[in-house]
Amino acid sequence: MAIITISRGSFSGGKTLAECLAVRLGYRCVSRETIVDAAKRYDIPEQKLVDALTKKPGFLERLTRERSHYMLCLRAALVREVMDEKVVYHGNAGHLLLKGAPHLIRVRVIASLDFRIGSLMNSQQMSRKDAVDYIEKVDSERSKWTKFLYQADWNDPALYDLVVNIDQIGITEACEVVSGVATLDQFKSTEASQKALRDLDLATEVRALLACNAVKNGVADAGIEIDAADGVVTISGTVSSSEDADKTQQVITAVPGVKQVNSQIEVWPHW
Repeated sequence: MAIITISRGSFSGGKTLAECLAVRLGYRCVSRETIVDAAKRYDIPEQKLVDALTKKPGFLERLTRERSHYMLCLRAALVREVMDEKVVYHGNAGHLLLKGAPHLIRVRVIASLDFRIGSLMNSQQMSRKDAVDYIEKVDSERSKWTKFLYQADWNDPALYDLVVNIDQIGITEACEVVSGVATLDQFKSTEASQKALRDLDLATEVRALLACNAVKNGVADAGIEIDAADGVVTISGTVSSSEDADKTQQVITAVPGVKQVNSQIEVWPHW
């Protein structure tokens, strides 16, 4: 079955569309809050997870990997949430966090600024000026957030499979269009798609735990990449010492589901 991600600007109707799709298709509707809650199992303070998903990076964060570490944990939590392939996720950069997932339908919801301003004013009893300021601030932060973490333009239509203009067709019609795509034969669950999702789940879990190890024990992981297939985890990239290479392999070996570790790590010491 399909995994649907809804990317949208604030108050453009994305959440309403996600809820409509979940009811129509019988899917679970997963929000940012769900993912943050699931990621608590990595013992990261909730506020740090929320900030990682919502706030633009500060100057000091550009000099560290803290935000990237938290995002790796959030990615693993989201992959775990979509394992049954019948999920609609509305939240920040779901289409980027779920890169590599099978049956992914990446939907971008857009609406005119007037539509968004009106929605915000009605729901929050806010003045027009305050609504404009809020929307411009949030859009700017999301754009900077996406460029910092993924080197991608949040507004690039090439990142999405469908771009839906709520001003033009409305929520009900948009729900009908997206649900129609989700029921196509190519989105039916297969043994191959289930295997691909299991492999992705293991790979992202391993990568998240390496990120946690980096934060807690100072083991550098910036050059590490993980792949998984049928329980065999391949680790590639560079570390600064043989000790870090050994610690990295120890973390991976202890992860449930890992049957074998294929290490292709290279040691490049810093002089």
